[in-house]
Amino acid sequence: MKNLKKRIRGGETLIGCWLNLGSSITAEIVGMAGFDWVLIDLEHGSGTDSDVLHQLQALEHTPAAPVVRVESYERQRFHRILDLGAEGIMCPRINNPAEAQRAADALRYQPQGLRGVAQMVRATGFGANSKDYLASSTETLVGIVQVESKQVLEHLDEVAAIDGIDVLFVGPSDLSMALGIFGQLDHPRFIDALETTATAARKAGKAAGVLMRSPEEFTKYHDLGFRFIACGADATFVASGARSTAGTLNELRTSSGRQ
Repeated sequence: MKNLKKRIRGGETLIGCWLNLGSSITAEIVGMAGFDWVLIDLEHGSGTDSDVLHQLQALEHTPAAPVVRVESYERQRFHRILDLGAEGIMCPRINNPAEAQRAADALRYQPQGLRGVAQMVRATGFGANSKDYLASSTETLVGIVQVESKQVLEHLDEVAAIDGIDVLFVGPSDLSMALGIFGQLDHPRFIDALETTATAARKAGKAAGVLMRSPEEFTKYHDLGFRFIACGADATFVASGARSTAGTLNELRTSSGRQ
């Protein structure tokens, strides 16, 4: 474990990005780039469960703490990912406190939660560290729920107060779509939702998180109170680098007359 939860509780500003190619190679490259955390995306990414293990192994020797976004708050989805050694789980489209509680319960063993016990898994060193892992997981595993609907905005204080939920993470595309202002991230309704999220997190001693479109938005979100901030993804890094290089070469070819 890389103390991600401790750093969140300490109020640090933590930067991260998405991994959506399902590649252990790009996971390792991004993990070594200087991010505090990275998110392996099983909701929209191209990777599958079988790719998660290889990405977690690739990230093991990097400074970046691995978080995985699952598709739902069903506890079985949490079990397999946590057993593989993820340091946290992000759960999308949480609409109310009951759903958030189910996500928190899936992170924790009984009696605090509902996670099933398996000792011969990667998270426990295949049995070598079972006792320590079982005893410390409540204090080390990070629970992140996404704020992406109009419904959850009415219950943010209750969601933030749930033990086991560490981060309220705004998904800008889904939330702005839900508010009827898709992509208008400077719209007053969206700004109000951001402020409501940050306030609820702060009152509960939790962190507010967001996915930015560009690094230039950092000051805006930080000033609003966001401390768990992501920008970019392995796919966008590859795409932008490829387009930039190809574009430059095409310009040089055209300007030199070497068609």
